[in-house]
Amino acid sequence: MAFQLRTYREPDFTQEKFQNSPDAQLHLAPKDMTAPDQFHATSIFPEYFKIEGKWLLAEESRMDCVAIYEDGKIQVREFRNIKQGDRIVVGRTEDCEEGIYVHADCFEREENKDTPFSFRQSRSRETAFSYDYEQLYELLEHERQYGYVVWVLGPACAFDAEAREAFSKLIAGGYVDALLAGNALATHDLEAGLLGTALGQDVRTQRPHFNGHYNHIDTINRVNLHGSIPAFLEAEHVDNGIMYSCVKHNVPFVLNGSLRDDGPLPEVYEHTYVGQDAVRNHVRKATTVIGMATVLHTIATGNMTPSYRVMPDGTIREVYFYTIDTSEFAVNKLGDRGSLAARGIVTNVQDFVCNLAKGLRL
Repeated sequence: MAFQLRTYREPDFTQEKFQNSPDAQLHLAPKDMTAPDQFHATSIFPEYFKIEGKWLLAEESRMDCVAIYEDGKIQVREFRNIKQGDRIVVGRTEDCEEGIYVHADCFEREENKDTPFSFRQSRSRETAFSYDYEQLYELLEHERQYGYVVWVLGPACAFDAEAREAFSKLIAGGYVDALLAGNALATHDLEAGLLGTALGQDVRTQRPHFNGHYNHIDTINRVNLHGSIPAFLEAEHVDNGIMYSCVKHNVPFVLNGSLRDDGPLPEVYEHTYVGQDAVRNHVRKATTVIGMATVLHTIATGNMTPSYRVMPDGTIREVYFYTIDTSEFAVNKLGDRGSLAARGIVTNVQDFVCNLAKGLRL
């Protein structure tokens, strides 16, 4: 059965509540990085604002930001990007009372015939994920042609030789449009390419190498010697792995630093907000996001990802978000943080990636 996106249902603006709604109030930002009192904070859902009698959709949104009316459009910006004098929407109701409408139930769904009481509704180790895989195969085939798939990887994704090979096949097959990670994922993947280990442990046999605790910092040192990841790959004749495949197939990657980083690698963003902007540049285009074995990077990306995307032709489609982890806590955490559209799969990422590659016949 061919994959079908759920249809977006635009609000019925002929309803009385829309017709009788006042215009949204716009108050000026009193200073840089500061919103006026009673500012409206955005969510993950499509939001409409009535300006001069017309309902305007915020086309590029993210949660916990402000809505600014500028050049005839609603712009959604982080607090750090507010400028004094920006015209910011104020009001804390969401059903047209103040010219603001949050359109939460906006994608058509099959009628829910479940009984009010039912077992096994959470995502846990006992959940059967076979159908999730079937959906993912179809979704990724669709996205390869029509979408933009952003992957968020933790370092465990580079700890196994077969998983590195499987993800490299996903990149080569066109199923990866951008990679978001930290210093560790890139470091251990490059270590595996150079020395065959990740954190000093053989990526095939899982046996520790003598003095293997030096391997990752030796690798960082070699990359810094050559000046960049691409230069390192060429000079050291590394021809395998996740980072190699990204470079070979021109897949952009964003590496963000943390307080505990070793090195870091040359491409790692050391300024938090510069790195955040780089992530959001890809999130603005994302139609599917898959986070694997990294709670913090996945939550960070999830908090920037709305539930919808306005496509270049003006159509509005759903954004799919998956979290993959061995921990039930990790896969359910995004729901606790407001990203209600996230779907969790409880498994180790090595098996997950290999299953995807096999299911996609790579």
